[in-house]
Parts: sequence; structure tokens; C-alpha cells
Amino acid sequence: MAKTVTVRYFASIREAVGRDSEALTTQCATVGALRQELIARGAPWAECLAEGRAVRMAVNQLMAKADTALAEGAEVAFFPPVTGG
Repeated sequence: MAKTVTVRYFASIREAVGRDSEALTTQCATVGALRQELIARGAPWAECLAEGRAVRMAVNQLMAKADTALAEGAEVAFFPPVTGG
């Protein structure tokens, strides 16, 4: 079943894709499947969200794993790991 989610991009990922957010209608059941759907778009998503890249994900402002479920209206965030100093 299709659902609409808001996808937010942060830091270097935002710079790579050229936007900070977008609304998407997707059939994806999990955040990992959504990541794969975005990668399938090709460049620049394929490079910055690739499986080998260190990318953090959150759903509704809670850290998420690839198998975290997506619901209608969810907010999904992709961002690089944060380091402190």
C-alpha cells in the first residue's frame, strides 16, 4: 500500500542531493527499502546513500535500523555520523 513520507537530508548528504527535504509516495515497508529506492534513482543518491557508506537513519526523530517500519506520514532522516571534538 502506498504511503507518503517526508524525507530529510542533512549535512554532506543534503549538499550532495541539493535539497534538504522532499515528500515521497512510496510502497516501501521499511527505512532500508526506502534507502534502496533512493539509491536506485542514480547519482547523486547512489553515491551518498550507498550501502558501504556510513549513513545514519532516523524515523520520526528516533534512530532507526534498516528494518524499521515506515508508516503513513513518517518523517525519515538520512545523515552522516556525527563526531564531536
